[in-house]
Amino acid sequence: MEEYLSSFNLLTEEEISLAVNAGSTRTLKKNDYFVREGQICRQVGFVRSGIFRSFYHNSQGEEITYCFTFEGSFATAYASFITQQQTVENICAVTDVELFVLPRATIEQFEKNSSNWLRLTKTIAEQEFLKLEQRVFTLLRESAENRYAELMNKHPDYLTLIPLNQLASYLGITQRHLSRIRRAYAF
Repeated sequence: MEEYLSSFNLLTEEEISLAVNAGSTRTLKKNDYFVREGQICRQVGFVRSGIFRSFYHNSQGEEITYCFTFEGSFATAYASFITQQQTVENICAVTDVELFVLPRATIEQFEKNSSNWLRLTKTIAEQEFLKLEQRVFTLLRESAENRYAELMNKHPDYLTLIPLNQLASYLGITQRHLSRIRRAYAF
C-alpha cells in the first residue's frame, strides 16, 4: 500500500504512514463478500492478493459480472461509497483475497486535513472513470474474441482462476461461445 500511494507523488511520507496506520488488513475466503447488494459501502479496499468479482442482478435475476479487480487495485462499491446510499452491486472474492481496508470516515478526515489527499482521491476517481469508459468502449466496439485476447494479455495467470460462467458474463457472451474462443486460443 505504501508503494502504491507513493507512486502518485502526491502524499508526504508522513501522510502515507498515517494512512497505513489508520487502515487494517483483512482476509476474505473464496466466495466471501466485501460488499453485498443493499448495503451502504463505508470502506475502500486495496487488493494485495487475489481476485474480486463485481456483479449485479438483471431484471430476470441473473448475475451479470461487470468487473474483475486484481492485485494492486482498489475495490469499492463506488456509487454507494460516494452517495452513502444502498448499493445494487456485489463484490465477491473469486479466490482468497488479502486486502488493506480504509474506512470512508478516515479518508474524509484525511481530505479535510490535507489538500494532498484531495488531489489523490481526485486522481484515483479520474483513473476509475477512465477504466470504466474504456470498459464501455471495449464492450461496444470490440468483438468477444478481442475482449478475451485483451484479458489474456493483461492477466493470463488469472484466467484459470475465474470460473467460466463468470468470465463469459464479463465478456458479454455465452459459455458455449467462450469455449469456442478458448479452443481457438489453445493452439
